[in-house]
Amino acid sequence: MSVLDVRRRGAVLQLTMNRPAHRNALDRSLTDALSAAFDQLDDDPTLRVGVLVGNGPAFCAGTDLHDPVSPATDRGGEYGLIRRSRRTPLIAAVEGAALGGGFELVLACDLVVAGSDARFGLPEVALGLVPTCGGLFRTQDRLPPAIAAELILTADPLYAERAHQVGLVNVLAEPGHALSRAHELAARIIRNSPDAVSAALRAWHAARGPAEATGWTATDHAIATVDLSPDSAEGVRAFFEKRAPRWRR
Repeated sequence: MSVLDVRRRGAVLQLTMNRPAHRNALDRSLTDALSAAFDQLDDDPTLRVGVLVGNGPAFCAGTDLHDPVSPATDRGGEYGLIRRSRRTPLIAAVEGAALGGGFELVLACDLVVAGSDARFGLPEVALGLVPTCGGLFRTQDRLPPAIAAELILTADPLYAERAHQVGLVNVLAEPGHALSRAHELAARIIRNSPDAVSAALRAWHAARGPAEATGWTATDHAIATVDLSPDSAEGVRAFFEKRAPRWRR
């Protein structure tokens, strides 16, 4: 069974993460498959929109913690997407949980459609870690600062209805209908000029470049800090042992 189902629907490339037993956690195999699919999306001019979805009850639970670091590729960065320079719009169709790296995948997309029972979160601090794939600064770009701080510092989830109210989610769908509503949103993009859409998207991303560079530098400093702390090892160990972590202070 392939870890990623890639299906073309007219001018739309639908990418379905397919590790349901692992809540679509991102390992090396899924990252490589995603990166190749995003290469196809951007390199084929007849493709106009991508839709990213997860198979099973969760969109994506983030990095597979059996891997020591978030897997990355040369062209796309982490998960084959996080640092990618794209020319083709990408929609996240979210059902269930999008947590940690799964939420950071969503933040790397341009538009978000979510089932009303979906939830988004950055649980890293509960594991003695910090978000490493854009969550520390892209939340501030997509959410009001107070809500971004709440997500980062409490590790509590943001539910879809509130996410829609504060502007993270473009379309709120009935549970089980996020994918079909995402294709409806894709159709609204496809009716427009291909060259104009691509140029506008690239300009939009380029305008965010300086803030992104600052965000990556700040993230690197945060990672270096937690790498020196015993909390990160204890948090991950507690996760696998299914117990509460015992912090040093």
